[in-house]
Amino acid sequence: MKSLCLSTLLVIAPWCFGSLVNANDVPISYYRDVMPILRTNCIVCHRPGKARGGLDLTTHAALLKGSDQGIAVEPGNPEGSRLVETICGDEPEMPKDSEPLMIQEIAILSRWIAQGALADDPVDTRTQRPAEPPTYHALPSVHALSFTPDGTLLAVAGRHEILLHQADGSGTVARLLGDSPRLESIAFSKDGSLLVASGGAVSEYGEIQIWDTATRQLQRSIKASNDAFYGVSISHDNRQVAVGCADKLVRVFNIADGSEAMRCDNHLDWVFGSAFSNDGLRLATVSRDKAAKLIEIATGHLIDDINQTRDVLICIARHPIEELIGTGGKEGKIRLFRMQPRGGRLAEGDNKEESFVREFEHMGSPIQAIAFSPDGCTIACGCLDGQVRLFITEDGQRVAEIKDHHGPVFALSFNSDGKRIATGGYDGRVRVYNTTNGEVVNEFNSVPISNETLVNQN
Repeated sequence: MKSLCLSTLLVIAPWCFGSLVNANDVPISYYRDVMPILRTNCIVCHRPGKARGGLDLTTHAALLKGSDQGIAVEPGNPEGSRLVETICGDEPEMPKDSEPLMIQEIAILSRWIAQGALADDPVDTRTQRPAEPPTYHALPSVHALSFTPDGTLLAVAGRHEILLHQADGSGTVARLLGDSPRLESIAFSKDGSLLVASGGAVSEYGEIQIWDTATRQLQRSIKASNDAFYGVSISHDNRQVAVGCADKLVRVFNIADGSEAMRCDNHLDWVFGSAFSNDGLRLATVSRDKAAKLIEIATGHLIDDINQTRDVLICIARHPIEELIGTGGKEGKIRLFRMQPRGGRLAEGDNKEESFVREFEHMGSPIQAIAFSPDGCTIACGCLDGQVRLFITEDGQRVAEIKDHHGPVFALSFNSDGKRIATGGYDGRVRVYNTTNGEVVNEFNSVPISNETLVNQN
């Protein structure tokens, strides 16, 4: 039955690959066609840290390397490739304890191997950067903003661009144009020399932009994956940048050359945030799978689960001095954890929250953004219902509450002295508040509008 399966698959089902063309002539993409099949059916058991049988299927190189039983893929020979052999037949060996692959999926894998099992470019590298700044007829939602460390400028994400505003909202000083139609997060390096942003084009690519703050020139654009990047963070030594991804992976890249330094696949859903430890050796992440994790950057291995899973996690903020992180999400509570390993492997029944410090009052609405003040003494959160609250980090006491209710708040940033906090959200306006009493100091449009009609467009 296995030989029948393979020989049949090599000539049938051309509709799996296109219209009225012969399946033999249609090139199969490793990143667009093969990886989605492996990710859905195989990688849960064949990944770093859990490579059953010694087989890791998370990268092209690892797949070709094979397993403890030898080569898994023989380029040009699907019938002699163990990967195909194990998924064919009346009772296929793989996926273990799961539904067999569909005939179309087996056909795609077989055709790819027959065509040489090559790795193509993961994304379309042609630039989508506009020649001129976009013209806006409506205010886009603000998904990311950040003050410069010296507090003089406020970077705000637009469409295909980052706008650098005067901190007081008196004008725009620069517009940094890039490929990504939408940016999900923005962060400055600790010394203020670099501005990094993450985003991409949905179902096409993820992108990290690295800008020189002084010259306002794009140092590097790093594209990878086939979906958007979230939750960008930069190491204290400015050597690495990390992102969470819609493909469930966590990635770390070297800023100097754009090479991928680490990837981790321990999350089971979209990863929305990342935060480096002070020494740059570990990374904390949060995901839609409800988990916060601590990852070793050198190996990509999971060190610890940080939290006991409760509800979807949406955001993470790193304390500027101490090894602490704040998390927030659908539950509507800020929860504070120490960013340190427990010293041993997790076992069934272990307390996953030995690093837990405290939780703050319930917001009554999902938390979309978290930020620490520059001295770490205050932590703020913005919510889906428009609330913004500020708390003393040490004891959780509330110090200010903002109840303007202009719609969901997606982004927060303290200025350099912690006396002001900027918010951005659904209505496309940037508002700056006094952190002592919650009163608005000023507000302005996130982008220039070409006419007087302001219509929110998302």
